[in-house]
Amino acid sequence: MELRVLRYFLMAAREENITRAAQLLHITQPTLSRQLMQLEEELGVSLFRRGKYSISLTEEGMLLKRRAQELISLSEKTVEELSHRESTVCGEIAIGCGETRNMSLLAERMVSFRRKYPLVNFSLYSATADDIKERMEAGLLDLGLLMEPADIGKYDFIRMPWKEKWGILVRRDSVQGQKDRIVPEDLEHVPLLIPRRDIVRHELSAWFGDRYERLEIAATYNLILNAAAMVKEHAGAALCFDLGPVCEDLVFVPLDPPMETGAVAVWKKNQLQAPAVSRFIQWLRDSF
Repeated sequence: MELRVLRYFLMAAREENITRAAQLLHITQPTLSRQLMQLEEELGVSLFRRGKYSISLTEEGMLLKRRAQELISLSEKTVEELSHRESTVCGEIAIGCGETRNMSLLAERMVSFRRKYPLVNFSLYSATADDIKERMEAGLLDLGLLMEPADIGKYDFIRMPWKEKWGILVRRDSVQGQKDRIVPEDLEHVPLLIPRRDIVRHELSAWFGDRYERLEIAATYNLILNAAAMVKEHAGAALCFDLGPVCEDLVFVPLDPPMETGAVAVWKKNQLQAPAVSRFIQWLRDSF
């Protein structure tokens, strides 16, 4: 597969029309059709469902779309890194971030770094630790800010200063919202929204003890703002970190006994980094 053909494929998938995609690519419609058919022959699958006036992706096409976007992104990132390996510190630093108050500390370091190196820009990607590590392995992210527990055996890391405190995000007018702390028995008959990561759920089960098997799990989530929207609509209580004010109708109540989680900034071991990334890692080391 050539990157050029993958770009053709992505344009056709976006426009859902061969003629319009060809016009945007500045090639003829027969040329684009031939390239896409050759790509399908090479892969041995049908990528498009072809209608009279439009096209749509098959399941195989949707899979290729995801991979093609990753390959194009990695190609562009590689070209940028190689073109900026000179004395001037510039280029993009891609960072994957979990939802954590430590992001405030990282943001401070990013701002101060750009004051010294204004030709550097940052690209932020918000996700869970597992998703961030997957993108780091694919070369799409330079660093990750991960919430523990996380397997970081493949990475060098800096431990962030702040510990995250667990609690529930609940409606202010609920019974639990009137409390100053939450003990396990307070949540036995409350619909709960809990983090999707299995390793985090294991940590929560240890806090609940025998009561964990009797809990009512209403939903799982990976981003707290989505869970907060459900809590606001009376879906239940969300187990989460204290991230500060989310909505005036909601309140955070800490767990008792307390449950805390650390955060680490990580990057791949023994990997040649772009100058901007190397400088920023050292910037973090000096800070923390």
